[in-house]
Amino acid sequence: MLARDEEIKSVDLNIDPAKVGSIIVKARKFDARVDPGRGAAGSNQADAGEHEILEGYAADPALEELRGAVDSLKENEIIDLTALAWVGRGDFTRAEWAKARATAREAQCWHSRNYIIALPVLGDHLEAGLAKLGHGRTDVNAKPLKDEP
Repeated sequence: MLARDEEIKSVDLNIDPAKVGSIIVKARKFDARVDPGRGAAGSNQADAGEHEILEGYAADPALEELRGAVDSLKENEIIDLTALAWVGRGDFTRAEWAKARATAREAQCWHSRNYIIALPVLGDHLEAGLAKLGHGRTDVNAKPLKDEP
């Protein structure tokens, strides 16, 4: 067990944590507009119906902003973003990072970007994933992750 003063060594990511921080802010803006019932605890609706979730918000500026950020990612970045969300959601542990990344790589396909965007409470999962992998707020320029200036 780590002493309280010891820092957790961060796991290397193929995506800049500051970029993840920006996506967190955009995801929270989108989540604030989406039906709160879609993100119920234990829910995994994005796995089953990301198209239905996104179709209802197609013209939403918050979705367009989030989609633009996710669409700009390279393949290895989207793989790590997906794995990071899964670690944050509790599907994988820090010790299982390599397995999470491999699973995301295997699942990578044309709709992976829609999948990640449609994950309920994506911002919370990404922030939790960053924390579990040893990337603190300093990695996202110490900005509050709730609002963007």
